Amino acid sequence: MAAEQRSTAAASSRGGGAQPRLAARLDAVMPGVRADLERLVRIPSVSAPGFDFSPIDRSADLVASLLTECGLETRLVAAGGRPAVLATRRLPGRPTVLLYAHHDVQPTGDPALWTSDPFEPVERDGRLYGRGAADDKAGIMVHVAALRALGDDLGVGVVVFVEGEEEYGTGATPRLLRQLRSDLQADVALVTDVGNWAVGVPAVTTSLRGHVTATLEVRTLSHAVHSGMYGGAVPDAVIALSRLIATFHDDAGDLAIAGLATTPDPAIDYPADRLYAEAGGTPFGTGIATARMWSRPSVSILGMEVPPIEGATSTLTPVARALISLRIAPTEDPSRAFALLEAHVRRNIPWGATVTLTRRGAAPGLAVDSTGPVYDQVRAALRDAWDGVDPVEIGSGGSIPLLLDLAEVLPDTTIVLNGVEDPDSRAHGIDESLHLGEFRRACLAETLFLHRLASPPPR
Repeated sequence: MAAEQRSTAAASSRGGGAQPRLAARLDAVMPGVRADLERLVRIPSVSAPGFDFSPIDRSADLVASLLTECGLETRLVAAGGRPAVLATRRLPGRPTVLLYAHHDVQPTGDPALWTSDPFEPVERDGRLYGRGAADDKAGIMVHVAALRALGDDLGVGVVVFVEGEEEYGTGATPRLLRQLRSDLQADVALVTDVGNWAVGVPAVTTSLRGHVTATLEVRTLSHAVHSGMYGGAVPDAVIALSRLIATFHDDAGDLAIAGLATTPDPAIDYPADRLYAEAGGTPFGTGIATARMWSRPSVSILGMEVPPIEGATSTLTPVARALISLRIAPTEDPSRAFALLEAHVRRNIPWGATVTLTRRGAAPGLAVDSTGPVYDQVRAALRDAWDGVDPVEIGSGGSIPLLLDLAEVLPDTTIVLNGVEDPDSRAHGIDESLHLGEFRRACLAETLFLHRLASPPPR
């Protein structure tokens, strides 16, 4: 038997016999876990600029209360930004696991577009709808569920860190991590803020793309002028901005910004019909879809400042702006990526326009080594929780800016990325939801993993 197979078999033998007992204990606590998740969803803890931040304080208080009830020593912590929760229970001589999630959420957009109130959780067809139901208040409750199910039988030390500005950071969380370096020391970190491959198929996430955001401003005139008198002789800024944005892609939809890094294509691909059914879109670009989403760079336009149709006047617009999101390969340096974006913009300035590109934010990606005994135990726990279905390795096109800071603060810690989302969760979107069956499986998987990690290997 190969070494990896022996390790996996040993991990399964350590946890498999306890599975029925732990599953029964988990099922006993799940009604309370569901109720507390709904309490969290009802708190509109949006961390975006311009919103009332007092709900973030309330969500931090509730998270702290839930963790205190689990027998952990809990306190609120901050470094000038939104409040985070730190809860600890260490066991000398035993492994320590850092459990991460975040309690802030994205804005809802227009609430009228939701089928139900985004901050009043509602179950429909086995899914719980509400902002944060999946991203990432369910991640918090996975940790709480495992701690409740194990109770006094928890055989590992735990450090729970639940931050309040993952969605819209102020820059305070990296400072906070460094301040808490000694408090956060752990052998393993479970980052519960990603998703699974499909309903019924668990996943281990091994890579994340990074990102760069920038504001692109194009000015063609010193002031607005009559479109009939001057149109055709001088350009308006909206057309110039549109022409510049169009240079980001070729006719096939592939990114045309030269020099950006890529990583090898994933071994798994989305069936085309599934991808476009989930996204509600049409084909775009060439190559396998998972590479375009996980290992190659991409550009999106997140917003534009141009005159609205209502109230528009018959004038040429002097200035227009766009918010650019550049997703970068897991190994790309964000500063290098911004420089390449800037160089592309400079090469393609239309009609003598004045163009300004301003960097707004950036975060590197992450690639993890998914080999070794910890990952063997993770896979065994996922396999048992999903009734024998083997987990697949996936990437994520999204970014978790904290991870590189966490890896810097905890260089010897094995980082594991897992979560509760599925392709229909619509995190950040309208009608965000949580599949309740997958939620229960995720809670069971973490319970089994913590139990396995506490069990000594067979002699």
